[in-house]
Amino acid sequence: MTRLDESARAALLRRGFALEYITLGWNVIGVGVLAVAAWSARSVALAGFGLDSLIEIGASTVVVWELSGTGDARQRRALRLIGGAFAALALYLLIQSTWVLVTGHRPHHSLPGIAWTAITALTMFGLAAGKARTGAALHNPVLRAEGRVTLIDGILAATVLAGLLLNAGLGWWWADPLAGYVLVFYAVREARTIFSDH
Repeated sequence: MTRLDESARAALLRRGFALEYITLGWNVIGVGVLAVAAWSARSVALAGFGLDSLIEIGASTVVVWELSGTGDARQRRALRLIGGAFAALALYLLIQSTWVLVTGHRPHHSLPGIAWTAITALTMFGLAAGKARTGAALHNPVLRAEGRVTLIDGILAATVLAGLLLNAGLGWWWADPLAGYVLVFYAVREARTIFSDH
């Protein structure tokens, strides 16, 4: 590898770390914001998205380990833990969303939840694009895969946002637990993928 190649690779690695640290920081803040918003609005979708943000913190940590040259055994162990967390999230949301629909519990409106999920969707789409480009340039499948997780996180934020807006604008209270079911589908799919691959 030439000095130019080494320099370019080092710059790409720095960019990869920066993208992951931004993702980590955003999700750490998001867990707090979403916990408060979910509690005040009694929103199952916001609670589920907050738990998803917690899991995304773990996923970004795995990528930071991988970019640092950490061993495969530790990475597999961490991925299995993330898979277990996704399975637990799916079970929680399935029970909670079903309970909300059966009892007719109506969540309150949440302007902080609407604002945060809207900004989060835009942020995650931007980070996902950066990870895809950087992962491709580094020929790093882990960074590319985590970029797809970040893209899905943006889509989930947009889905939760739609549920919150339908509840606030049209009074469609059932849109909130339906957004929770979308998160169930995603969590089950991610858990199955992780356990089948690792």
